[in-house]
Amino acid sequence: MDNLQELLHGFTIAVTVPHLALMAVGVLLGILVGVLPGLGAPNGVSLLLPLTFGMQPVSAIILLSSMYWGALFGGSVTSILFNIPGEPSSVATTFDGYPMARDGRPTTALATAFGSAAFGALIGVILITFLASWVAQVALAFGPAEYFAVYFLAFASFVGMGGAAPVKTVVALAIGFAIAAIGIDTVSGSVRLTMGVDELVKGVSFVVAVMGLFGIGELLVAVEEEFHARAVSSKIDWREVFRAVGRLPRHGVALLRSAAIGCWMGITPGGPTAASFMSYGIARRFSRRGRHFGTGEVEGIISPETADHAAGTSALLPMLSLGIPGSATAAVMMGGLMIWGLNPGPMLFVDSKDFVWGLIASMYVGNIVAVALVLMTVPVFAALMRIPFVVIAPLIVIICVVGAYSVSNSYLDVVMMLGFGIVGYLFKKLFYPLAPLVLAIVIGDKAEDAFRQSMLISKGSLGIFFANKLVTCLIVGGIALLLLPLVLQLTRLWRRPASPAIDTPAQEKVII
Repeated sequence: MDNLQELLHGFTIAVTVPHLALMAVGVLLGILVGVLPGLGAPNGVSLLLPLTFGMQPVSAIILLSSMYWGALFGGSVTSILFNIPGEPSSVATTFDGYPMARDGRPTTALATAFGSAAFGALIGVILITFLASWVAQVALAFGPAEYFAVYFLAFASFVGMGGAAPVKTVVALAIGFAIAAIGIDTVSGSVRLTMGVDELVKGVSFVVAVMGLFGIGELLVAVEEEFHARAVSSKIDWREVFRAVGRLPRHGVALLRSAAIGCWMGITPGGPTAASFMSYGIARRFSRRGRHFGTGEVEGIISPETADHAAGTSALLPMLSLGIPGSATAAVMMGGLMIWGLNPGPMLFVDSKDFVWGLIASMYVGNIVAVALVLMTVPVFAALMRIPFVVIAPLIVIICVVGAYSVSNSYLDVVMMLGFGIVGYLFKKLFYPLAPLVLAIVIGDKAEDAFRQSMLISKGSLGIFFANKLVTCLIVGGIALLLLPLVLQLTRLWRRPASPAIDTPAQEKVII
């Protein structure tokens, strides 16, 4: 009850004309940041942070958080229209969003993505409002072993529920782990797998890898298969926007399941990227139309978008209540809080109530503003699909090259991006899943660090992964997911009716 009273007081702070204007500006800037590959929410918030030093803390955090919401929404735009994820967490949206757009339904794809994203963000804000104390207790229990267990569970979910052949999934994960290991070993400080190239000491940029795997890789497939096809066109119809949003309640189970996954991965170290991948894999396994995923299925858009935004929103909770940022963007925001003279942690709720509850109230209002603005721009973005393919193809190449070069102003990144494009093309032609590869590149180094830190703490004993109920449940769940394909295969063999025996010499010879 006290939380509700504090929240109502927060609305009196957030719902003012200046703050609403800041929300609109922040969301529009965030959409721009999310649309442009190579920037992303952390970089966008970092660039905007110096401009907030002269502002009041509440106004400044409202501007930054609104940019965060806009970037999350904007990352879906290029993922759906051009198969180029604007945000790392938008990669899973490409799997069904892009095929739906190419099928002549870009308006439906965008509206579905934005509507489900709004639901996920709302659940994340509700979690922050009502479950702060419980989440704080859970997050405090996490050490290196728990961190590794969460990552292990995310990787295992692809093997058990990814839909692709388990062996191909393991191969994709192994390649991703090898790429993530390039650069400086954060535990020992040694340089590894650089092959004598100094520029690889910094490792392989995720942005470079994703733009190559998805942007260039898909372009190569399109040139090979549909170079002479007409460009996709779509009739812009506002009624379709509202129809797409109105159909979302039909997928209530997927929405709730994905929101739960996103909230859990947001308050733990998994983060939005792992949440979107895990949610997509689980939805593909349990959906009645799972075999159609990857061809423009609605649940294939709903699941990653809901989990992505639920995780992105709830990641602010450990930052506010514990001083532990749940994402890179939350870490940048926490730096802003400290610059403004605020110390994130439990005492923030005591010493700066107006700030905390003004921020939480602005999350509700800011997400409404973000949804309204992105829905208003759906026809504009959908109209891009009318551009002929002969114009779109060079545009995609230019975006990818500029984005890769702008990461660190290195021509090597451009070359690597093109190399990843070839890898993406081969993966698609050989029917290897890209999602496990991308996930391993993103969090493979973090999983390795957590594992090695756990081994150092336990002096090499694997018993640390069964030291308490939390880590034991996560590890056992991961092992169960790894064994799930084998169990299902054995079950199918056991249920298969036996063929009638035929006593022939040939059969006897085979048996012998």
